[in-house]
Amino acid sequence: MKRVFFILPLLGLYLTVAAQDSIYVRQHNHADDSADVFYRHMQLNEVVVTGVAGATKLKHSTAPISIVSAKELRSVASTNSIDAIAHQPGMSQLTTGSGISKPIIRGLGYNRVVVMSEGVRQEGQQWGDEHGVEVDGDGVGSVEILKGPASLMYGSDAMAGVVILHSQPIPAEGELRGSAATEYQTNNGLLGYSLNMGGNRQGFVWDARWSGKMAHAYKNKYDGYVPGSQFKEMAGRLLLGVQKLWGYSRLTGTVYHQTPGIIEGERDPLTGQLTHEDGWRGHSYSKWLPFQQVKHYKLVWDNALNLPHGQLKAIVGYQQNRRQEFEDNEEEPALDFKLHTLTYDLRYLTHEFSGWKLSSGLQGMWQQSLNLGEEFLIPAYKLFDIGFYATVSKQQNRWTLNGGLRLDRRHLRGDALEDDGVMRFTGFSRNFNGVTGSVGAVCNISDHLNLRLNVARGFRTPNMSELGSNGSHEGALRYEIGNRQLKPEYSLQADLGIDFTSRYLSAQLALFANHIDNYIFLKGEGREIDDQPAYSYTQGNARLLGFETGIDFHPIHSLHFENTFSFVDARLLDQPKETRYLPYTPAPRWTSELKWELLHHSHPTMGSHARHVHHAKGFSADNLYVATGVECYLRQNHVYGVDDTETATPGYTLLNLSAGADLTWRGKKVAELYVTADNLLNKAYQNHLSRLKYADLNNVTGRMGIYNMGRNITIKLVVPISHTSY
Repeated sequence: MKRVFFILPLLGLYLTVAAQDSIYVRQHNHADDSADVFYRHMQLNEVVVTGVAGATKLKHSTAPISIVSAKELRSVASTNSIDAIAHQPGMSQLTTGSGISKPIIRGLGYNRVVVMSEGVRQEGQQWGDEHGVEVDGDGVGSVEILKGPASLMYGSDAMAGVVILHSQPIPAEGELRGSAATEYQTNNGLLGYSLNMGGNRQGFVWDARWSGKMAHAYKNKYDGYVPGSQFKEMAGRLLLGVQKLWGYSRLTGTVYHQTPGIIEGERDPLTGQLTHEDGWRGHSYSKWLPFQQVKHYKLVWDNALNLPHGQLKAIVGYQQNRRQEFEDNEEEPALDFKLHTLTYDLRYLTHEFSGWKLSSGLQGMWQQSLNLGEEFLIPAYKLFDIGFYATVSKQQNRWTLNGGLRLDRRHLRGDALEDDGVMRFTGFSRNFNGVTGSVGAVCNISDHLNLRLNVARGFRTPNMSELGSNGSHEGALRYEIGNRQLKPEYSLQADLGIDFTSRYLSAQLALFANHIDNYIFLKGEGREIDDQPAYSYTQGNARLLGFETGIDFHPIHSLHFENTFSFVDARLLDQPKETRYLPYTPAPRWTSELKWELLHHSHPTMGSHARHVHHAKGFSADNLYVATGVECYLRQNHVYGVDDTETATPGYTLLNLSAGADLTWRGKKVAELYVTADNLLNKAYQNHLSRLKYADLNNVTGRMGIYNMGRNITIKLVVPISHTSY
């Protein structure tokens, strides 16, 4: 009850930021790089989102969508693509150390969140805790976050929502554009760089990028350096294509290699210190046993044909994911997964006629997963699914209505396996069918006020880990047991949203209620297998209620004050107190930031879109800002407590500082410089969604598990390259 009384006043006070800086803003006279919040608010109605059935203005979207721009991505300190967006309202991340993050949307994650990259769903055995999303964060141009069931457009697994990672936009005709970026982080010694160049000449488009990153073990004041948290990463991308009046055809290839350590969390029983191999040094960038090796390759052929009354799009993608765990030596992996995925997407979108827009499509994928190592966790398997959908929308006056239906069918077959004369996996086959849909409405009450309502049905089939696991999951510190009798999950979610923008204020309130039949989750069994705590998959009906709310107040040209609050209450129905709550639900979170724009050479005058530009004669700074912020996580005691499945997490508050500027020479931008200080007071804390909470007990201090990263200062420099007479 105390939490309820705390939250209710905040609900009235903190209404989520409605206008976010986006690259999907139509061309206007204001400098795109400006952090001036006043003009961001005034352009809200021009923001276009693409993660739906065709381009749609944000004010006409019935489902809740957040946008993270390229400028915002560059200005935040992060170690991966998910870490960069995890502080958005309604978003969280499940972490295993500093280099591994998995997206959580409104309390749901793993195979309930679809990540889209290069126009196809990212498939990399996302059921596992100990590896993240295999996408180069430096190559992400912007992000759209769809909150709520999106099975209508993306099929099974999009029950919680979709994270769409957009690449950098194609340069304009005759433009040669690129950048060189580098960064350094003090806590884990992260060194990163990214080189990019692309162009467009007479309709021939190309883009190339190469990125690298390495970090030693991170540290905090309780654990010191954390063995196994070091990692290295390399990524490359090449796009070739043609772009004409008839449409476009693009071929994109990406490669991603990451070598993260494995954090075992074992401690010396006498000293309480984390144990490691002889000769290990916390500030070493070398890999130490045990470690992982993750390789991901992707080839995507993206096509669009402009027809008299619409557009026909076809996307085919092939991905190969290879994940290996090395335990005893660096030559032979103990665990070795190889996953092949072929995705296909054919859709037709009509032009708008009399306010109507129609779309229909065919989507699906084929997968084959192989076990190539000496240890086993899940069976080798094959998967095939196909889905048909159709949507319709109608815009008239201040109203936008839309809806749609989808049919899905998925076939999954697990292979038998005998290990040392013992049957580890027995063969089985399952078929799943799903019917999903959504209906929604938006009322643009005025140019400043929008009201949204959406109801959607989601669908998710059990994955192979949930159905067939039988092995020690080293990176997750547990032994997992699958359940072949699991049924598919079905959800029904209602969303209600209110957006308000004005000259001095931007605000949003988003409420949601979600009912899930057959919710699948891991629970502890209170015993050990192979010296690991045993966990098994089970299911039950669940209910999730929550909201994201906040306010961005901009009283004067150079100052704005932003507050957000996110909350989700996730419960299993008809259960006693000790098993009432869904495991691994994010703690309630309040964030607050005060930003001051100290210097702004180039901006339009108030009340007009005319630009008044003041160029310095030599070197100067533009769009200079400083900001201070706090992240307050409340205590999370709504846990699934039976057999130590999870434990409560105390609340904590982090203080952050940041500053940034565009460096110019004679009025032309030559670089962007960002400095951020996260956890400035070096607070020792454990995030509720950190898997390292459940590592060994420190017998000396009585503290359980490993703590998150301590104070971390990041310096980032981005040098743009542009030539318009290419």
